[in-house]
Amino acid sequence: MQVVMIGLGDEKFALDAGLVREIIDPVPVTKVAGARDFVPSVINVRGNVIPLADLRIRFGMPQTDSSADSRIVVIEIEIENEPVLVGVTADKVYEVTEISQADVQQTPRVGMHWKPEYIRFITKWREEFVIVPNMERILN
Repeated sequence: MQVVMIGLGDEKFALDAGLVREIIDPVPVTKVAGARDFVPSVINVRGNVIPLADLRIRFGMPQTDSSADSRIVVIEIEIENEPVLVGVTADKVYEVTEISQADVQQTPRVGMHWKPEYIRFITKWREEFVIVPNMERILN
């Protein structure tokens, strides 16, 4: 499976490369009144206004400030059978790589600080555990 490896805090996530449309430097955000807490703002990407999701909030992780490595990963997912572009904040984008289905681990039901339904599976990358999130469930 081709994936884009991103970092959020100390955690590593593998986003399905088929969902990724582009990776951009941070841009100014506009807060949206009444928006859901994990999608608090929108950004302008070449004239298109797209929602900006913060997976840290969805996963209950602590907030951090942007750094020189921060990026926005623009993905396209299906919401109510319509393709929708969404920006996802990342502390770091590592690389595009392949992960093997042979290394897939079951998602533990205890000891995790995120909901198991948000995780497609866990695998290994460079001797580290990596989470492959279910972006449709997280953002719906």
